[in-house]
Amino acid sequence: MSSAPSRYSLVAIILHWVIAVMLISMVFVGWWMEDLREALFAGEGDIGLTQAVYNWHKTAGLIILVLSVARLAWRLTHPAPAMPASMKPWERLAAKTVHIGFYVVMIGAPIMGWVTSSASDFPSKLFNLNSVLLPALPVPKTDEFEALTATIHGASGWVVLVLLTLHVGAALKHHVINRDGVLTRMIPGLNIPPQNRV
Repeated sequence: MSSAPSRYSLVAIILHWVIAVMLISMVFVGWWMEDLREALFAGEGDIGLTQAVYNWHKTAGLIILVLSVARLAWRLTHPAPAMPASMKPWERLAAKTVHIGFYVVMIGAPIMGWVTSSASDFPSKLFNLNSVLLPALPVPKTDEFEALTATIHGASGWVVLVLLTLHVGAALKHHVINRDGVLTRMIPGLNIPPQNRV
């Protein structure tokens, strides 16, 4: 059995940052979409812009889903760097919980968005192309079901922000306070704190 690497692989690093940027962006775009929808219902919005943003959001969601499944598969087949020996048991548990939470929301949020879109009669276009429709899932097409799944999907944005706060806070703690080099495993070119260099 091979020992744990000192850094994440290049594939893991690329998937981590691409998904992170896309996922965080999707939260804020989702809030913007709510504003666009309200403006449209008030008779003040631009239907063309609203449809385009919704279609791009759905397409990006499916891309995140594919990338997240790929990342999970990569993670299950490639060992991650070992946690620092200095970490307390509760810190190890917290780290694992946050990572599992991220995988759940990275995969679950796009699926729930897809379910919500499928429950609506509103057509979904891949990359906003009129000639390519996104496939719909076989779900109930009722207002009640759509409202429920939309609420769950919307709440996932807050889950992302909570997990992000915990994740970034822990990473900065490791780098600034513990100075154990944890952050250098995921950020190429970041220097390991001097006292921890071998």
